[in-house]
Amino acid sequence: MPMEHVEGQNKGKVVLFALSTCGWCKKTRMLLEDLDVAYDYIYVDLLKGEERQEIIEQVKKWNPQLSFPTLVLNDEDSIVGFNEDKVRESLA
Repeated sequence: MPMEHVEGQNKGKVVLFALSTCGWCKKTRMLLEDLDVAYDYIYVDLLKGEERQEIIEQVKKWNPQLSFPTLVLNDEDSIVGFNEDKVRESLA
């Protein structure tokens, strides 16, 4: 399952690691869409086998607790959990 892409304004590389059943993940996606930000996302809980393990290892680099949502910005910074103020500030 490759990353899904959502069109919007280019604010750099924005990647959301989420769970399909997570309310905070959904709120983060809605916020990104309200801000009209282009981003990629993947639902980690829908992956299987080796693909899932690879993505989990990527998430752990940014968030060792492996909690969701984990939002990675330009491969430099991450925002763990739903933090509207930090997302707005980082993508301004």
